Amino acid sequence: MKQKQELLLESQFPSEMSQRIERTGVISVLIIDDVAHAVPLAKALLAGGVDAMELTLRTDAAIDSLKQIREHVPEMLAGIGTVLTIDQVDQVVAAGAHFAVSPGLNPDVVERAQELNLPFAPGVMTPSEIEVALKLDCRELKFFPAEPSGGQKMLDSIRAPYAHLGIRFIPLGGVNAGNMESWLRNPGVLAVGGSWLTPKDVIKAKDWGEVTRLATEARAIVDRVRGS
Repeated sequence: MKQKQELLLESQFPSEMSQRIERTGVISVLIIDDVAHAVPLAKALLAGGVDAMELTLRTDAAIDSLKQIREHVPEMLAGIGTVLTIDQVDQVVAAGAHFAVSPGLNPDVVERAQELNLPFAPGVMTPSEIEVALKLDCRELKFFPAEPSGGQKMLDSIRAPYAHLGIRFIPLGGVNAGNMESWLRNPGVLAVGGSWLTPKDVIKAKDWGEVTRLATEARAIVDRVRGS
């Protein structure tokens, strides 16, 4: 019993933030090419009841988009994804990111995030990666790519030996409106993430009403599973 208690992890996400992510249930993943789209997208998601987003560092507009959202849509929980280097950790902290995630597990990046008190969820898809994450005192983990790597059967298999430690997963990769309810009913899932709420063609057309519609649909699914 003593050994088990020593192994239990404290969340690196503040409890209020972790609870908010769980209530929200879905994190909208955005790839933004034009900073001018950032604020309208954030407002459209909020209008549909989704108040958590991850801006991926796949474009040069990501950091400036984060700054715009933090300034003009402060009620949005805005994080950064695809954080691959220590320098990027420094950049997203300076830009005011609420949290950050990565597709894989780089101990140097995780440790830098911890040094700067940035809530960080590294990506995992194997037991070995989970154990490295545990050694780094990570409790929230990104399960990526979720569907291509085996879906919930895979998650349940790799989670089972570590479930007693209280780790929670955020699956991304192939998650959408059609399967998110099943994912949300999994006790190991904190929230789901995906880009289906903000399709590229919808962003290009500046169809913010469609973003709100998709967010409203996702919000209804979350409420059905977890309560409003």
